[in-house]
Amino acid sequence: MAKKISKSVCLHILEQGELDDGELALISLAEKSMKKAYAPYSKFTVGASLLLKNGEMLSANNQENAAFPVGICAERVVLSYANANFPDQAPLKLAIAAQSIRDEEYSPISPCGLCRQTINEYELKFNQEIEIYMLNPSGQIFKADNISQLLPFKFNNFK
Repeated sequence: MAKKISKSVCLHILEQGELDDGELALISLAEKSMKKAYAPYSKFTVGASLLLKNGEMLSANNQENAAFPVGICAERVVLSYANANFPDQAPLKLAIAAQSIRDEEYSPISPCGLCRQTINEYELKFNQEIEIYMLNPSGQIFKADNISQLLPFKFNNFK
């Protein structure tokens, strides 16, 4: 008989009133960054913001290119920028906001597979979990305590 492997995951559903001032500022920064995204092809804008261990908050957005798939997701832009400019600072919290240019509401979003693996790489590099906050159309925030909640069977090549 075949054996079964299972792993449970958990997301927290939070109202904005349940977040501290720093978390609200991080989400607001992701929203502002989303509005500056370059998405002329998909018309789907994404903003991401990142809190580093030193207290620095960074933001970025998705950048599309007519030569698909060479565009880059907001999450990977902000993580790459952080590593290039603050290579010794662990990322602690990541916030994501998204919206279709065609809609007035936000879009429910979670990082794509490539971004999930990238987040995993930074958790491994710093031996530090990254909390992930995802803004939803209702105004609620979905929070993952770490990347394992979004990528339970992640690829850990070197650890």
